[in-house]
Amino acid sequence: MNAPGWFSASKCLGVSAPLVALVVASPILVIAASVFSIESAAIWSHLRDTVLADYVTNSVLLMLGVGVLTLVLGVPAAWYTAVCEFPGRSVFVWALLLPLAFPAYIIAYTYTGLLEFAGPAQTLLRDLTGWKYGDYWFFPIRSLGGAIAMLGLVLYPYVYLLTRTAFLERSTRAIEVSRTLGYSVPRSFFQLAIPLARPAIVAGVSLALMETLADYGTVQYFGLSTFTTGIFRAFYGFDDLTAASQLSATLLAFVALLIYLERYSRRKARYDAGGRSMHEHRIRLTGWQAAWAWVGCLAPVLLGFIVPAAVLLKWALRDARWEGASFLSLMWNSFYLAFLAALIAVAMALVLGYAKRNARTRPVRLSVDVSGLGYAIPGAIIAVGVIVPLAWLDHRLIGVVRFLSGEEMGLLLSGTIVALLFAYTVRFLAVSLGAVQAGLEKIKPSLDYAARSLGRRPTEVLRQIHVPLLRGTVFTALLIVFVDVLKELPATLILRPFNFNTLAVRAYELASDERLADASVPSLLIVLVGIGPVILLSRTISRDRSRSE
Repeated sequence: MNAPGWFSASKCLGVSAPLVALVVASPILVIAASVFSIESAAIWSHLRDTVLADYVTNSVLLMLGVGVLTLVLGVPAAWYTAVCEFPGRSVFVWALLLPLAFPAYIIAYTYTGLLEFAGPAQTLLRDLTGWKYGDYWFFPIRSLGGAIAMLGLVLYPYVYLLTRTAFLERSTRAIEVSRTLGYSVPRSFFQLAIPLARPAIVAGVSLALMETLADYGTVQYFGLSTFTTGIFRAFYGFDDLTAASQLSATLLAFVALLIYLERYSRRKARYDAGGRSMHEHRIRLTGWQAAWAWVGCLAPVLLGFIVPAAVLLKWALRDARWEGASFLSLMWNSFYLAFLAALIAVAMALVLGYAKRNARTRPVRLSVDVSGLGYAIPGAIIAVGVIVPLAWLDHRLIGVVRFLSGEEMGLLLSGTIVALLFAYTVRFLAVSLGAVQAGLEKIKPSLDYAARSLGRRPTEVLRQIHVPLLRGTVFTALLIVFVDVLKELPATLILRPFNFNTLAVRAYELASDERLADASVPSLLIVLVGIGPVILLSRTISRDRSRSE
C-alpha cells in the first residue's frame, strides 16, 4: 500500500530539485544569454570604446587592494588566535568577527564623516597646528585607496575565519614539531603554517573579492567607476537594459573566474586534520611578541568595528533628526521583506537538502550545486537578470487579460515586492542551503531507515523527524538570511516598487545627500541587527573548538 506513495514522494523530491534550480538559475541564464542578442555586438563595441577600460581597471585595482589588505589583516590575526597564547587572546577570537556586522557602504559613510575636510579629525589637526587648507596632506577618503580600506576592514573576517580553522585543524602539530627542530616563530609561520593553510586562505580571499565585485554603495559614494556603478548608470541614467545586461555578463565572467581559481587552488588539496589537536600547547608570547599580537588583533577590531560603531552611536544620539512615523515605516518594510525572504529561502533549502539526501542522482546533486551559485553573483547582476524575465511575463499576462476582458491591468510581478523576494531568494539561497545541508549531515541515516520501515513517506520524515531535529539550524539560517537581506542594497535599489524604501536604501539616500548624521539611525539599526548572527557564529566556533580540545 505504501509503495506507490513512497515512489510518488521520492519522484516528487527528485523532480523538485531541478525545478527549483531552474527557477533560481534563470536570472543568471538571462544575463549569459544577453551576450548572444542581436544588439550585442554594437553595444559591446560602444562600451569597449567608451567606459569598459575604466570599469575593468578600477575593478581590478580594487580587487588587488582588497585582496592584499584582507590578507594583511586576516592571516596574522588567525595565526595569533589559533596557535599562540597571549593576554586577551580569548576575547580577540570572537571580537575579530564583529566587523562582519557592518555593511561596507555604512562604514564608508562613517569614515567619510570622520575624516573629510570638515570632519573632526582634520578640524582637530588644524586647531592644533594652525594649518589651513593646502598647508598639509591628508589621506583622501573618497578615493580608490579609501574604498580599498573600507572594504578590507569589513571583509577580512572571511580570511580570518577560514584561515584560523585551517591553522587549528592542520598546522598545530607540524608547528610543534618544527619548534623542537629549532624553527623560530616567524619561520614556522611563513614556511609551515602558510603553505598548509593556503587553500583556506585562497578561499577566504575569493569570498572577499566576490563581495568586493558585488559592492555598489561604497564605490558609488566614493565616485569610482566600476562594473556595478556602470550597471546602475546604464539602467537608470540611460534606461538601457541591454547595456546593463552586457556589463552584467562581463562582471559575471569575473565572478566565474574567481570561482574557478578558488576551486582550482584546492583541486589536489588533501590534508589530514591529524585527529585530536593539541591546542593546549600553544606558543606562549611575551614582551614585544605579545605586543605585536595585540597590535595585529586590536587594529582590525578597532578600525573595523569600535570606531565606526562609536561614531554612529554619537551621531544617532546627538546629531541625527529622527523621522518618527517615516522611520517606523522603513523598519516595517525592511523587517517584513527580510522575514519573508528568509522563510522562502529556508523552505527551499529544506526541499533541496532533503532531495539530495534521498535522491542521490547526478541531476539532483547538480541541481543543488547550481542553486547555491547565487551567493557568488553580485546583487546588481541578479536584479537585472530578474527584471528581464518578470517584465516579459508581465507583458504576456497583460496581453492575455486585455484579450479576454478588454481591461488594462498593472504590473503583477516586476516593480513589486515579488521581484524583490525573487532576487533575495536567488542571492541568499546558498546561505540557508549550506546551513541545512550541514545540519542534515549530522542526522544519522538510520533514523530515515527506521521511519521508512514504519511506513512514513519522505515528506512525513522531513516534517516529523528532521525539522524538529534541525530547529536550531533552521533558526540560524533564518537569522543569517534575514540580516543579509536587511543589508542588501544594489538589488533593492533596482527592483523596489515606487515610493518603497528600506533601511538600507534610506541610509544610502541620506548619505548621498551628505546628511551623514541622519543616515546614522538606519545604519546603526542595520549594524545592531547584524551583530546577532556574528555572536551566533562566534559561539558555534567556540563550541566546536571546545569539543575538539
